[in-house]
Amino acid sequence: MTDLTLRDAAETDIPALSHLATESFIAKFGELYSAQDLQTFLDENLSEPAIAAELANSQRVYQLAERGGQLVGYTKIGLTCGFPGHARGQRVMELKQLYTAAGATGGGIGKALMDWAMDQFTTRGADEVQLSVYAYNDGAHRFYRRYGFDKVADITFRVGEQLDPEFLFARMI
Repeated sequence: MTDLTLRDAAETDIPALSHLATESFIAKFGELYSAQDLQTFLDENLSEPAIAAELANSQRVYQLAERGGQLVGYTKIGLTCGFPGHARGQRVMELKQLYTAAGATGGGIGKALMDWAMDQFTTRGADEVQLSVYAYNDGAHRFYRRYGFDKVADITFRVGEQLDPEFLFARMI
């Protein structure tokens, strides 16, 4: 297996990021939604223009994972609190996304990206980290619990017109 390389994202990565995010989301969750709701979500959140806007946002930081020169995952962190109504800390940050290529889970990609993200939160002075996770994604729950996260609230996540049950996970640093 080729070594995993982490690096900062650049504008030239936008098409590859959009492709990986779209394919990953569809593979994991696509069957849950109507075609219209899914397309609305993809257009609003994972399209090239949406990712370009997020990449240009100074409150977002992307880190890419490559294996053999190919993008196999990425994470996006938010330097501000995404769920202030549930904040316990004074400097709360958020794990916004952690995506791996469809079929690439279990290869150390998520761990490498999560380790990077947790280091960033500590370095940037976060005292709490929040993330939202689909209520029925038990594998993700186990993954985040290994990093000390646990459920602090029931929330929802909009995909088109559909509201999904989500859990807000958090941990103090």
